[in-house]
Amino acid sequence: IPDIPESEQESVSLEAGMLQPLHMEQSYAAPAADTVVQQLLPSPKAGPLLEPPYPKMCSTREYLEYYIFPVLLPGMAELLHQAKKEKCFERKRTKFIACDFLTEWLYNHNPKRKDESFTEFFSIPFVNDWLKDHPRRPMPLSLLLSEEEASIIIQSFWRGYRVRCDREIQELRQWQKQLREEKNIFQRVEEFWTKQEAR
Repeated sequence: IPDIPESEQESVSLEAGMLQPLHMEQSYAAPAADTVVQQLLPSPKAGPLLEPPYPKMCSTREYLEYYIFPVLLPGMAELLHQAKKEKCFERKRTKFIACDFLTEWLYNHNPKRKDESFTEFFSIPFVNDWLKDHPRRPMPLSLLLSEEEASIIIQSFWRGYRVRCDREIQELRQWQKQLREEKNIFQRVEEFWTKQEAR
């Protein structure tokens, strides 16, 4: 967390010979995922091992360091940046779904899809298939509205309420209600139009 004093910050080091110590504030201050990758994981030439270990024969630690963390850590850094933009650290509820963002990011940054165009979350094939069998509930309107739209709706409702509370408006509404009940305006209007059509 960026607000922690430097004395309390811990450095991240997965293995002494492979990764350089990194202060936590550096990973959060990184402007893009590529910078995070360069900071967290040095190039293969810098490490003691030139070739990554065989995935099915290496230890769990080596598998995580060579195959999982180089892809997952930049995605997590981007996730934190996006969560900050969506004000997730300020509010209890937001429309931002972290798992959706991370799925989309990992899918689009897959090395096998290097030359392919960007794919939105709901256009990813396996996501599409999953949502056909497990549809989501619609997002509440309170999460879809921007702050400006929500404030306009709240203000207009409040103004209408204040106007309806006015004594003169209350008298007018009561008079209209009595008029509708006693003189049956709707029936009179219908009679008027039937006479007009009969001419």
